[in-house]
Amino acid sequence: MLKEFKEFAMKGNVVDMAVGIIVGGAFGTIVNTLVSQVLMPPLGLLIGGVDFTNLYLILKEGSKAAAPYAALADATAAGAVTVNYGLFLNSVISFLIMAFAVFLLVKAINMLRREEKAPPLAPTTKECPYCLSIVPLKATRCSSCTSELGK
Repeated sequence: MLKEFKEFAMKGNVVDMAVGIIVGGAFGTIVNTLVSQVLMPPLGLLIGGVDFTNLYLILKEGSKAAAPYAALADATAAGAVTVNYGLFLNSVISFLIMAFAVFLLVKAINMLRREEKAPPLAPTTKECPYCLSIVPLKATRCSSCTSELGK
């Protein structure tokens, strides 16, 4: 059984998948940092200095302190029940950037993999000049109208 597992684990597809998962995880960290540290601060300034991570809706005030809360962390510490749509926006933007980056990567790989198209095959049929039926190239008579065909 150990031998079978080793054969399975060493197949090309399994190893490729494992490498893809590891690289994907590292790439996800890079994209998350790009979104949270590079893209979101200027975007927040454009919409009035809002930090998306602190965008939330209070469903129920906390028992430890009353609203308003300065930040999501304060609301959470006070025990408030919140809908954190700012964190959701960060996740959506992060996903879109990740998806676009993967699209560009796949597109680049596909451009490198393009194979030359095979030359078109020589024709194996021809058209009868009398009835316009398709007949084999080597035929001397049309099977539809029985006309003699020139070579």
